Amino acid sequence: QVQLVESGGGLVQAGGSLRLSCAASGRTFTFYTMGWFRQAPGKEREFVAALSWSGDNPNTADSVKGRFTISRDNAKNTAYLQMDSLKPEDTAVYYCAAKERTSVKYRYWGQGTQVTVSS
Repeated sequence: QVQLVESGGGLVQAGGSLRLSCAASGRTFTFYTMGWFRQAPGKEREFVAALSWSGDNPNTADSVKGRFTISRDNAKNTAYLQMDSLKPEDTAVYYCAAKERTSVKYRYWGQGTQVTVSS
């Protein structure tokens, strides 16, 4: 199994930036697709971005495309979400997740980190 711990959330003004980190444990980290999701109060969890174990096929949701960048450092067992040009509508709890490349659903989830963007 893989354990995931997010960090880097906080309060930022609109237009600012944050970088979220997701520290993973487990010998198989390099073989997992990593994803970022977010959930605002009263809303369902939504997909934000994902990156394969090889790091060669990043994918981002249209709502954050051009503003958020997903990356990973397998040597450090860490995935990142660089968030630029933040908007109040980005306010949510952000979760990192991991799955096998061939899996439909993400198997492992972190506990989340709060991102609040003030207007």
